[in-house]
Amino acid sequence: MALHHPPRRRGTGWLHATPAAVATGILVTGLLATPARAEHGTSTFSGAGIGTVARTVGDARFEPGPCPKTPEPIPALQEARCGTLTVPENRAEPEGRTITLGVAIVPAAAATPKPDPIVWFAGGPGDDAVGEAQMAIDGGLNRDRDVIFMSQRGTYSADPALTCRNIDEFNARVVGLVFGAPSTERLHVEATRTCREQLADRGVDLGAYNDTESAADYADLRGALGVDQWNVFGISYGTHLALIYMRQHPQGIRSVGIDGILPPSTAGSALAWSSARQGFDGLFQACAEQPACDRRYPNLSATFDRLVRELEAHPVTTTVTVPGHPEPVKVVLDGGALVNWMTSATHVAPGVPRSLDELAHGNPQRIAEQWAGGRLSPQAFGRVGHGLAYGVFCSEWVPYESQAEVIRAGQEAFPSFPRSVQAQAPQLTFLRPDCAVWNIPAAPPSIRDVTRSDIPTLALSGGFDSQTGADNGPYVARTLSHATVVTVPYEPHVVFATSRCAQEITASFFDTPTAPNTGCVTGLKPPQFEIGP
Repeated sequence: MALHHPPRRRGTGWLHATPAAVATGILVTGLLATPARAEHGTSTFSGAGIGTVARTVGDARFEPGPCPKTPEPIPALQEARCGTLTVPENRAEPEGRTITLGVAIVPAAAATPKPDPIVWFAGGPGDDAVGEAQMAIDGGLNRDRDVIFMSQRGTYSADPALTCRNIDEFNARVVGLVFGAPSTERLHVEATRTCREQLADRGVDLGAYNDTESAADYADLRGALGVDQWNVFGISYGTHLALIYMRQHPQGIRSVGIDGILPPSTAGSALAWSSARQGFDGLFQACAEQPACDRRYPNLSATFDRLVRELEAHPVTTTVTVPGHPEPVKVVLDGGALVNWMTSATHVAPGVPRSLDELAHGNPQRIAEQWAGGRLSPQAFGRVGHGLAYGVFCSEWVPYESQAEVIRAGQEAFPSFPRSVQAQAPQLTFLRPDCAVWNIPAAPPSIRDVTRSDIPTLALSGGFDSQTGADNGPYVARTLSHATVVTVPYEPHVVFATSRCAQEITASFFDTPTAPNTGCVTGLKPPQFEIGP
């Protein structure tokens, strides 16, 4: 179960979002692509630059070569310089087996690039950075610096790739089940067990897929590419990895941008509840402040809370038509399903009030179509490195958070919700029993340390972010002495993907890390909410 990012609304967007595809799963995140045909691209870059020379540093070796496989062609990679980084799977066993990680370096648009490139840390856990290259380049990240993308260990273009299609298939099947039922939990855990067995049978050292090993991979990449100094930009879960990387391997880091912030010291189900409350409230408040929305949909927060209680007691069953599926799809909406839909739906905020109002008046179709559309989309299959996701969750999160803490956080965030809903944080459903069958050792307690650093850091958040709440920015900045904290109002999780203002701030930050220009935030306006009949 990865923190899947839902599809994004286009514009400065992320995934190819349509309203029918809004609700994929977690923070996770997200960033999936059609698995129909995996192809190896070829680089057309002929000049010298980073990534053109084979080099061995310690136990790591970079070899120039073809670009990493992607589910479909990515235009941003057409002129990339590519290759692979080979590293030990488990650094505690340096003579053990090695793994290879795909690397793509998109050259700067400027004729004379700055000497310090940007390295991109992907979301997830389990998303492939190479697959996110188009988002980065569309946002202008390569304006005057090369941008380096490496597939984190276990992701789609790494070898081995710890994808488990059976989990994706079960996540699609869930739309027709009562989301929080004990029978659904049993099936959910069985899918996780099957994934684990498949990977273990391939000889994968499941305990070696975590942030400590991944951070070391990036340190090795910098050395193997011969880069003296670089900048880091991480999104969603990539901020979690970036904060650990800053702490464990600070050498050679000029600056760090983090967007959609997930602090390693607090990450887990309790934080997911707090983030959901912040994002939902941001959206509900924006509707209340817009006269037309407030008149048509008054007390939207109370309506949502009531619907969660009613659906948990009496789930609604309907059928919908989903693109690519000729047969009608059965959808069951209970309280937990509605909460998880809402966590994704903040990415298409203008339609949320109308969708909730229709549900409150007996018409579940819009929400049901979105809930099913995301999980049955071809983009939801075969792309997430579930083995990496569980490696992070089950070694770094679950051992340091009790179920009582999860329920207490749910009660504090949403006191009116039924206990059955409070027990399963959004996007992290059944995580504790999943980790029981994943059965890997806990990471050292130091993995939960706060990051203390004087590296210039940009902490970006969105006012509608229901996956990593905006409060996380000031929280991490307390121990980052040169941090700039920015909340971009009316934007969902990962503002770089949807906000031109966020892109401008990011460019300004990499130009002058201690004094970025954040003036564009002033005067940003809320979305125009849909008003139904």
